Parts: sequence; C-alpha cells; structure tokens
Amino acid sequence: MRTERISVLDSTEPNPSARASRGGSAWKMADLSAVRQELRTRNQSSSFGEPQCMSSQKEEQQRLAVPFCGGIRGGMRSGKKITIMGVVNADPDSFDISLTCGCGDVALDMCVQFEDREILRNACVSDSWGEEERSIPYFPFIAEQPFRVEIHCEHPRFRVLVDGHQLFDFYHRVTPLTAIDTIQISGSLTITKLN
Repeated sequence: MRTERISVLDSTEPNPSARASRGGSAWKMADLSAVRQELRTRNQSSSFGEPQCMSSQKEEQQRLAVPFCGGIRGGMRSGKKITIMGVVNADPDSFDISLTCGCGDVALDMCVQFEDREILRNACVSDSWGEEERSIPYFPFIAEQPFRVEIHCEHPRFRVLVDGHQLFDFYHRVTPLTAIDTIQISGSLTITKLN
C-alpha cells in the first residue's frame, strides 16, 4: 500500500483546475486504478444492497467513512436507484461518485468541482476514458449543506437528480449493466446515508 496514492481520494486532492491542466480524466484514471484495491479491502463488508446489523451509530459512521467503496448487490439494472445522502464539507475542493465494474471499467464518474462550479462526467472502458460531459442547468451543492443525490438506472442512461431536481442524463457506455457492481465515493463530503 502506498499512502501517497490513497491521499488522492481524501480531501487533500489537488486543485481541480490543476488536474484539468494535466489531462483531466487520464490523470484521474491512474489514481482511481491505484486505490481501488485498497478501498475494496478496507470496506469489504460494505455492500449497501444487503442489510447489516450495526450495534452503534459510530459503527455506522465508520461503515460510511470517506473514501468509501461498497458493492452493489446484483449489479445495476434498469429500474434500480442508488440514493446518496450527505453533507458537503466546510471548505470543499471536489468530490467524486463513481459506479464501476469492480476494479475495472468505470460506468459513471461524477466529479463535483467547487472552484469552477461544474460537474464533470465520464466513463472509462478498457482503460480508455471517453468524452467528458460538463453541461448542467445549475450547480446544486453548497458548503456545509446537506444534499441527496439519486442515480436512476434507466434503459439507455443514468438519470441523476439532486434534491429531487433533475441535473443530467448520462448515456450508458458500459454493458452489461449487471457488471456495474461497485460504488466509490471520495472527496470533500460526509456520507450520512446510502441505499
């Protein structure tokens, strides 16, 4: 384990504009690949599709600690929804929510960047990042405020809502959908609920 790579997924991530100037997604893919195994090892029992008995609130907070990596029971399918509730940190840089095929392809990488007030989306298939999408009707995240992100898996796309309002659609680039079996969350946020 190399701790300098792990820090990329902590709130110490470099300035988002610096990442963009180094090639954006290609740089990010190298970092994601480097930490996936560590995250899976650290959160082996974190499959939010399965009920787990928690004996205390502290254990629940540890289970949802950021960076987070957990399994999606049965993988994704049309009609399935993932809900992430959390609170943005006081002085946020960025945070990421990624749906992946284990430690392989990235079906959806959503990178929320506060400095530029943008949400970058992309996918990585066979170690190759696709075209990045940026267009959003508004920027919904505010420092120290709670949020609710819903990722709806529909036949041709993921539909993403924040606090009940549609933010963007991201058309599937990874198939089959059932191969999308892992969620990874990192950056300047606290997760309060995941289901």
